[in-house]
Amino acid sequence: MQYKIPVQIENEDKIFLNLSLRQLAIIMVGGGFGYTVFKSLEPNVGADIALFPAVIIIGIALVIALFRHTEMTFVPFVLNLIRLNLNVGNRTWSKGVDSYNSLEVGFIRALEEVKSNGENKNSHQTFESVEERLGKL
Repeated sequence: MQYKIPVQIENEDKIFLNLSLRQLAIIMVGGGFGYTVFKSLEPNVGADIALFPAVIIIGIALVIALFRHTEMTFVPFVLNLIRLNLNVGNRTWSKGVDSYNSLEVGFIRALEEVKSNGENKNSHQTFESVEERLGKL
């Protein structure tokens, strides 16, 4: 028996007017906030002036819901932008230099040992030798 395997599991399913459930929820919540602001300001300042902040709130909700930059939605884009600004000096590219620390990736052996043995970073050791080295630390 063959089963269908989904091909695009990262894409959100479109529900209504080519919008996903997440986008519809953001638009509805933003529209609700905008309507609440409009109804609370209308008796005091009039409909024309109360419409201005309501339209701004609904516009912000539409931007958040429909924003897409290089396959990223608004929240991951903003989080990556914040992370980029916080780590501004830490990530510089140099040709021919690995961008990771060997310990972060999971290599336990020292780089000098690898060069002396003539092994590359893709060679593996047995668990016993790794446990012995960890025991020496």
